[in-house]
Amino acid sequence: MAIDLTGGIDPAREQVFAHRPDDPEMRDSVSFWVVDDRGEVGLPRIGIEAVAANWDAHDVQVNVAFPDGRVYRLRENGQSWPAQGPDGCPTVLGAGGLGFRCVEPFDTWTMSYDGKAVQTSSTDLIDGKKDGPLVDVSFHVEAKMAVPPWVQGALSAEADERLKTSIEGNLMGGPRYEQLFRATGAVKVGGDEHEFVGTGLRIRRQGVRKLAGFWGHSWQSALFPSGRAFGYIAYPPRPDGEPTFNEGYIFDGLDGTGDLIPARVVEAPWLTRLQPAGEDASLVLETASGTVHIDGETILSTHDIYHDDKMYSTQALKQEMPSFPALQQAGVRYRWDGEETFGMLERSNPLDKIATSQ
Repeated sequence: MAIDLTGGIDPAREQVFAHRPDDPEMRDSVSFWVVDDRGEVGLPRIGIEAVAANWDAHDVQVNVAFPDGRVYRLRENGQSWPAQGPDGCPTVLGAGGLGFRCVEPFDTWTMSYDGKAVQTSSTDLIDGKKDGPLVDVSFHVEAKMAVPPWVQGALSAEADERLKTSIEGNLMGGPRYEQLFRATGAVKVGGDEHEFVGTGLRIRRQGVRKLAGFWGHSWQSALFPSGRAFGYIAYPPRPDGEPTFNEGYIFDGLDGTGDLIPARVVEAPWLTRLQPAGEDASLVLETASGTVHIDGETILSTHDIYHDDKMYSTQALKQEMPSFPALQQAGVRYRWDGEETFGMLERSNPLDKIATSQ
C-alpha cells in the first residue's frame, strides 16, 4: 500500500485564488522552508501573502541564511503575477521576483526567485538592524511531497475545538495544511552558487487571518532519510490557565506506508533568548503509545524583532497589535534514535519574556 500523499484532500484546494476575493481581508498564501542535507544553506521561510485589499501587489518574504551568520533578506510588496499556469488552471502564486507553482497537486511544487535581497546577519537582526547593501540573489527549488499533509485540527478533537471556538482559529488564518517534501535546487548569492538536495516544508493557507492577541508559539517539523517525520504547532500556556492549541504528529515511513500518528508536544523549546545559532531546540512528543524524544540544535536563523517592514500585511499587523511578539525562523539539526536530518523551527514570544545572549 503506497502512501496517500493527498491525505484525502480535494486536489482543487491546491489551486490559488484565480481572482481577487470579494472580502478585502481574505488571504491566499504559499510558503516553503528548505534546508540542504549538509546544513550548508537554508531558506527559513520563503513566502507570499496575497491580501485581497492589496491584490495588485502581494507581500513577498525572502530569507536566505548560512551557518556562518550571513543572511540575505527581503520584505516588499511585489507586482502580482497572473494565477493561471500552463494548463490554464490557477496554479501560480507569484509577486515581484518570487513565484510558486503547483505542477501536480500533492506531488510536485516549484519555487523560484530572481531579484535583490538585503545583505545582513543573524547578529544584526537580533539587534533590530535590517539595513545593508542590496545583493543579487536567485534560487530554484523543486519539491516532491514525501509525507501525507497535516491539516491543523484533523488529528485531535481538542485541537479542532480550539480552532473553532477560540482565538487560535483567528491566529491560524483559516483552512491550513502543511506537507513535508524532498527538495533539489540551487541558491545563488552574488557570484557564489550552491546546488543542493535536501528537505523542506510547504504550507497552504486561505482565509481571513487576525493576529491581535497573539502571545507566542513554537512550531517544528523535519523529514528524516528513512522516511520518518514529525511536526507540531503549539501555543504556550496562557496566564488565565485556559487550554491552548497543541497538536502534532509523527510519521513512520520506514516501510513506505502509514498515516500520521497524532501527537502533542510536552516539552517545547519556547523562545526565551535571542541567539544566532547553536541553541538547544530539542523536543518531546507524546503519542498514545508513549513519548518520542528528538534532539535539536539551531544551525542558522533569522529574526524579526520589531516588525516594522513596509509590507502591506505588516503595517496592518502593527495596527492590530503594536507590540507583536519577536519572531525567530531557523534551520535545525535534528537527531532521532541515531538518525540525523535538518528541518525547520519557528517560534515567537513577547520581548519582555526574552533575554538576549550573543
